[in-house]
Amino acid sequence: MALLELKNVHVALEDGTEIVKGVDLAVDTNQVHAVMGPNGSGKSTLAYAIAGHPAYEVTEGQILLDGQDLTEAGADERSQKGLFLAFQYPQAIPGVTVTNFLRTAINAVRKARAGGVDDPIPVKEFRTDLFAEMDRLKVSRELASRYLNDGFSGGEKKRVEILQMAMLRPRIAVLDETDSGLDIDALQVVAGGVKQLVGPEMGALVITHYQRILNYIEPDFVHVFVDGRIVKSGGPELAHELEASGYAQWEKEKVEA
Repeated sequence: MALLELKNVHVALEDGTEIVKGVDLAVDTNQVHAVMGPNGSGKSTLAYAIAGHPAYEVTEGQILLDGQDLTEAGADERSQKGLFLAFQYPQAIPGVTVTNFLRTAINAVRKARAGGVDDPIPVKEFRTDLFAEMDRLKVSRELASRYLNDGFSGGEKKRVEILQMAMLRPRIAVLDETDSGLDIDALQVVAGGVKQLVGPEMGALVITHYQRILNYIEPDFVHVFVDGRIVKSGGPELAHELEASGYAQWEKEKVEA
């Protein structure tokens, strides 16, 4: 049994439009799975559904984590169980500093894992861990006291997303087009952070249009996602095939169908 299992998952928008049309996928610790597909194929919808976004309804199938059915669970419960979503477009939260956001999130997870008993992280331990991770990910320490993503550059937002992942230590990380808008330096830092975290305690699902982030995070498995479905799966060589040929083959089959 894999750590994260999707079984025949169908996802619809609030107006009933079906976007994801039956996905089976299994992601384990120490694995990187890449989901690659064209714009509008439903990749981000799949990511939001896994994370429990309320605007996306799982109309059929199951989402399992460690064998536990989380299909009806809220986003907070999924996070406490070890799911993490890095957004393609991280939102600013004026009034909430990066430090307060991270400490509050960490304490919420610690409380859930302690059976509802408050177990706040000691301030000294938190600051030591935070600054160590910020230095490793080349995140300016000055950002710690600023409001989350408020006025941040695109690269700063993405680095702070990976900083959140490093501090929360999830079991499964879903990265929704984290490479979008990054220059090469930022891409290398973000990819390096992910690579260091994937291991015996964590697996990752990397959603992307392009092969370039996979130059730095080599996937164990690549899945081609077209029209709400996985149409082909393979090893890392499949990403290079896609880079060369694109998605035209499967989009043509969709039109003909």
